[in-house]
Amino acid sequence: MSIIKSYAAKNAGAELEVWEYDAGELLPEDVEVKVDYCGICHSDLSMIDNEWGMSQYPLVAGHEVIGHVVALGSAAQSKGLKIGQRVGIGWTARSCGHCDACIDGNQINCTGGSVPTILNHGGFADKLRADWQWVIPLPDSIDIETAGPMLCGGITVFKPLLMHHVTATSRVGVIGIGGLGHIAIKLLRAMGAEVTAFSSNPSKEQEVRAMGADHVVNSRSQEALKALAGQFDLIINTVNVDLDWQPYFEALASGGNFHTVGAVLTPLPVPAFTLIGGDRSISGSATGNPSELRKLMKFAGRSKVAPITELFPMSKINDAIQHVRDGKARYRVVLKADS
Repeated sequence: MSIIKSYAAKNAGAELEVWEYDAGELLPEDVEVKVDYCGICHSDLSMIDNEWGMSQYPLVAGHEVIGHVVALGSAAQSKGLKIGQRVGIGWTARSCGHCDACIDGNQINCTGGSVPTILNHGGFADKLRADWQWVIPLPDSIDIETAGPMLCGGITVFKPLLMHHVTATSRVGVIGIGGLGHIAIKLLRAMGAEVTAFSSNPSKEQEVRAMGADHVVNSRSQEALKALAGQFDLIINTVNVDLDWQPYFEALASGGNFHTVGAVLTPLPVPAFTLIGGDRSISGSATGNPSELRKLMKFAGRSKVAPITELFPMSKINDAIQHVRDGKARYRVVLKADS
């Protein structure tokens, strides 16, 4: 018997309550991690509220975990992890390891048994478990207090930079300067790219420039958007609301790509000639595979890229969740274990 103490939602939309569960025997491929910090993401709220129709209760959310290894399954003992090692766990806890996607190193798109960390019982707890390959070693140079959001928000905006081969000569636009967008700006700045931030709040300009943006454009100004036609190699959309997308498509340079990580619920209307003229494309992505997560954490540690966070004790988790629900987070909220 292995009892884990957690904060769980007993039904959709409920406040979290203290809940203990028996995690059972440690599976051969499993790693048990003691939680030190855990970020709160909007996806946690979506799962708590069952917005996506896949939640199972009691539900233990939390998928931006920073902690240390306390136990290794028999097969996990030979995978390079050690007791006491500092590690992180993001959106995914398990993948099958044998489907075509997994064999190809694309485990995030596993078709044979992928399990999100939340459905595996997540990091709003004193401990959690995951398959060893999804337990990401952390460099000593990383700031563990702020590192949690990099494992979800960070990898979500880092993956497009890898997919589209962003370099120091790239011209990149970021739509939406919130929890995702501000990390994207920081990563792009560290990579040396020329960064343009699209924000609907002109009062943020000085703050956004301090994050690393070279240019800040008022996204409510049609004239400002039209003036950017043909300029960008990549535009990353981080917002989940419907906008007038055509000016952004037209702002792409020849061969440019519009990439969305924001889950916009309405279709994106794209005239065919917008893509045909200039060899432009539109794409999207989820989070990253273990290799991409390792690359991100090494890069973040070396480049000192860290999200802007607010810290709450985990015992005040319901206050922290309400802070996120109210849209007051600047820019990510992190829980510190205090049990």
